[in-house]
Amino acid sequence: MTWEPGATRLRPAYDGFMPTGAQLFAESLVNLGVDRVFTLVGDHLNEVLAEIARAGIAVIDMRHESGVTHAADAYARITRHPAIALVTGGPGHTNALTGIATAFLACSPLIAVSGSRATTLANREAFQDIDQVAMVRPVVKWAAEASAPQQIPFYLERAYAEAASGRQGPVHLTIPIDVFQAQANVSAARPVVPPDAPAPDAQRVADAIDLLNKSQRPVVIAGSGTWWSGAAAEVQRFIELTHLPLYTITMARGLVRDDHPLCFGYADPALNRAAKTAFAEADLFLVLGKRIDYRLAFGAPRVMSAEANVIQVDIHAQELGLNRKLGVAIHADVRKTLAGLIDAASTKTWRPLPWLSRLAEFRDTWRAKLKADSAHQSSPLHPAAVYSEIVNALPPQTLLAWDGGDFTHWGRAILPALNPGGWLRLGPLGTIGSALPNAIALKLARPDDPVVMITGDGALGFYIAEMDTAVRYNLPILFIVGNDAGWGLERELQNAQGTLTATGATIACELRATRYDVVLQGFGGGGENVTSLEQVGPAITRGLAARKPYCVNINVRGVRSPFTEWQIEGKQRSHR
Repeated sequence: MTWEPGATRLRPAYDGFMPTGAQLFAESLVNLGVDRVFTLVGDHLNEVLAEIARAGIAVIDMRHESGVTHAADAYARITRHPAIALVTGGPGHTNALTGIATAFLACSPLIAVSGSRATTLANREAFQDIDQVAMVRPVVKWAAEASAPQQIPFYLERAYAEAASGRQGPVHLTIPIDVFQAQANVSAARPVVPPDAPAPDAQRVADAIDLLNKSQRPVVIAGSGTWWSGAAAEVQRFIELTHLPLYTITMARGLVRDDHPLCFGYADPALNRAAKTAFAEADLFLVLGKRIDYRLAFGAPRVMSAEANVIQVDIHAQELGLNRKLGVAIHADVRKTLAGLIDAASTKTWRPLPWLSRLAEFRDTWRAKLKADSAHQSSPLHPAAVYSEIVNALPPQTLLAWDGGDFTHWGRAILPALNPGGWLRLGPLGTIGSALPNAIALKLARPDDPVVMITGDGALGFYIAEMDTAVRYNLPILFIVGNDAGWGLERELQNAQGTLTATGATIACELRATRYDVVLQGFGGGGENVTSLEQVGPAITRGLAARKPYCVNINVRGVRSPFTEWQIEGKQRSHR
């Protein structure tokens, strides 16, 4: 066979040439539909990166291996297709583990590939020789090490199929440097078509509709499963047919816009106290593609009424009934289930319930509380007041990459979710700092939409060098940094719990008031410093128009967010 760059790359020939493992790897990615690879260069990767580039696949080189895996994870979430992270072995592999673990808890189809020492040097105290497969196995669906180049196409097909089937998740493949360099007379990987997702049992769908039709205070909670199954149209059609109230969370945020009359916002009671009140009074929950996990207090009465019945739909059978007894358990794809629910609901009469007016009252009360918080005008700026300016300055099509921390949590409570795939969070691992590589992936996947990353000064420090990546790839991302010169959430928790020094100071919470706008300018981007409310809106407008990475460094004061108040309340209850 011979290697030819272009639309068709590996062709039969009579010259006895055989492709290398690196060439097989690159051609396999082409056949699997991979359009870009996230990487950080290292000695184990030089040959394969050259072949990937020759194959016409975009190479996105970043500044930290964890940033590589975070970005690939985010790209997989946004595109709903497996994405490739390629890092060198040894410390490159260990650096990547945090991003892989993040993808594991987020059920994201990341294919994480690490180079390594040559196979002939295994177990001989070689440089950077560690058991990479054993190290990563607890946080992936599947892992293997290729020992010969002819295994590469098979293993990539297997990796893709594992990542994209059932409850999706990351997989890992270690490929030693001599496997990339060696030759083999085999074909590249073939396209992989994941098996059809399971359809729902018709009787269980009918039972669910009967319960919903008889309910007086029903609630629908849509989670990431609705995003992964591509069920946006079905969710909206279902709630409009049945007049059922909807709350969204995780990747479902924005799947139905928050300003839809039947969408009552965030299904996170830590950030939406209207949801907390509603869930406490509900008599029935329809949970679509959402784990009944820590965010819903594991189904406990603290969040979900003990008397309420629960219908849960999930593609992962083991999830059903894990933390809460169910009235109806539906093991199926969410989109197919919603299609069945719509058909079954069409045979019944549905009218708007008085419950909807009560939910609107809960929502209005919570919004009034946030508006009162936003009225603070003094300096340093109150985060709620800052977000009252931000919400007016952002175009409605803006896509948001959220970090963690108190400043960010204020924004998650105040800003509406308006765009499918446009509310990118850290995931259940809570990997603060990853919003920066996430924003890079979001802009690469949706280049025509404005992308805004919202973070605090503490979280920004983890992957701050990825600002350089954004500049090198000319990605006009707007970075909004709420700068309170510290780890704000932990600072507030320490103050609430009294875990302070003898002089009343916090422990390990204070930072310098660094000018992060100047930092980005040093990388080649733009930015400005904001100290007053009237500066916020114009600064955001200039940043969005700058056509390059732009940092708005906003000086804020530390104020307990609704999220932090929720945590404090939970700790107080646990000590009673």
